[in-house]
Amino acid sequence: MFYLGIDIGKRTHAASVMDEAGKILLKGFSFSNSTVGAEALFGALHKFSASPEDFIVGMEATGHYWLALFSYLDERHFLTHVLNPIQTDGWRNATEIRKRKTDTIDSVLIADLIRYGDFTDTSLMNENVISLKNLSRYRTYLVGTTSDFKRKVIAVLDQIFPEYETLFKGTGVFGAASKEVLLTYSAPETFENVTADELGQALRKASRGRLGADKAESIKQAASSSFGVRFAQEAYVFQLRSMIEQIKFLEKQVNEVEKEIEIIINQLDSVIMTAPGIGPINAAAILGEIGDISRFSTAAKLVAYAGLDASVTKSGEYEATHNVMSKRGSPYLRKALFSAAFVASFNDPVFSAYYQKKRSEGKHHLTAVGAVARKLTYTIHAILTKNEPYKVQI
Repeated sequence: MFYLGIDIGKRTHAASVMDEAGKILLKGFSFSNSTVGAEALFGALHKFSASPEDFIVGMEATGHYWLALFSYLDERHFLTHVLNPIQTDGWRNATEIRKRKTDTIDSVLIADLIRYGDFTDTSLMNENVISLKNLSRYRTYLVGTTSDFKRKVIAVLDQIFPEYETLFKGTGVFGAASKEVLLTYSAPETFENVTADELGQALRKASRGRLGADKAESIKQAASSSFGVRFAQEAYVFQLRSMIEQIKFLEKQVNEVEKEIEIIINQLDSVIMTAPGIGPINAAAILGEIGDISRFSTAAKLVAYAGLDASVTKSGEYEATHNVMSKRGSPYLRKALFSAAFVASFNDPVFSAYYQKKRSEGKHHLTAVGAVARKLTYTIHAILTKNEPYKVQI
């Protein structure tokens, strides 16, 4: 048996081969992260054996750069272990080369760790779960970018038409009708040049009949007495219209991503969808970030991974009596769990009772929701581990 250790890089990887006795047969073989590079590695391995079954491969889960090589090796039936870098760091500290770190040394280190066998695989997600992780994170990016544009739109409106925001409190400045109005008219002077009937018709069409003449009159009245900036309006209007177009495009993209997520979630048919507060979007984020639930031998480890555990502040003889959430681990998972906890706190009898209990103890609303999120994480760990749907226990 041969042990192949690969140190992963963005453009170039390094590989070392060790035999069962610990003898280094190949040291620091450099190859590119490409098909040509992978074929060059296979050529080097053929000197020892042409059969993939004679090799055990180890590589670190470094960013996303390991995925392509792993996929390539997996297709060719190599047994490949993906390691958490923390494990190889620990192994380095236990060896005589702990004070040195190079690509060559690391590839030898990984081969030796695989040969010794004292490691735990980083559980790999199936294709659907990887897709959920990527789509969910992409959705988070799109939503965040949309929010940035919305803040900038409000900043521009505050300068050229500060009264506008108060006119759409019910449907919101970024409702369909308001966005169409801003795209068409934008500045107060433009509203003054359009009749109430014309504006009313535009509002009725954009809002599907919910808004009309009354709203049009309110907008025209506010525009006529607006205390906004009157100079450089062309530049402001250009920015405003450009940003509204960006928001519309981003919202369309978010909608399309959510449709893709729902398709995959329906294919998975996971029991997580039975947990309170968890719909397709939260389910996608939670499943994508957790991956294989067997990675977490206890619910407490999952809580820690989500950063929902309490941090401990201690120095000398001082120890804090008020500990806050650590917020370590995956922020995407933590956000999804909080989102689900908000819903569960008011819609599920068990979690609602727990939320009320925390509130009765004098806890702040967000602190109580955080406690619900931790309890919900324990529930998620249980139902995913047992693969059994959630059942309300009263």
